Amino acid sequence: MELTESDKKALLEIAKKAIMAKAGNREMPKPATDLPILKEKRGAFVTLKKRGHLRGCIGYIKAVKPLSDTVQEMAVAAAFHDPRFPSLKSEEIKDLSFEISVLSPLSRISDIGEIEVGRHGLYIVRGYNSGLLLPQVALEYGWDTETFLQETCHKAGLLSDAWKDRETEIYVFSADYFSDKQ
Repeated sequence: MELTESDKKALLEIAKKAIMAKAGNREMPKPATDLPILKEKRGAFVTLKKRGHLRGCIGYIKAVKPLSDTVQEMAVAAAFHDPRFPSLKSEEIKDLSFEISVLSPLSRISDIGEIEVGRHGLYIVRGYNSGLLLPQVALEYGWDTETFLQETCHKAGLLSDAWKDRETEIYVFSADYFSDKQ
């Protein structure tokens, strides 16, 4: 099911309200679920940028919760629990932009020719290591397929050519991504 403009607006509001509630030590609002797609179990990531620079990004790869709950939880996680950044301070909220990526199910591939840069995100797994990059990341940096694979391996803590190894699993997915700055 495709996201409508109303769905996207509602999800952005859920993310913003969740972060404002957490920053203000207020009770988390119950996300509005009057839109049918918000009740569907979907994987999603919430990306926060502060003046154009990454400030937090966390998500669920798989569909484990209703989309509204996933976005609310991942917004708070991106703001306050991304280990790459200090916990968000309330005075930073005014400088944030919000991006939400709603994921399709993962699909394992055996031929890198199946990867469409700009359409697909990558999830690479080898042993206990895994890394994911959203489709828009490759576009933002102008990567080709091989660079996208290398960077996803790097994110997984693997050697950059680990994607060539038969024991490395490569998955693709698509994402409907949108932001409050479009």
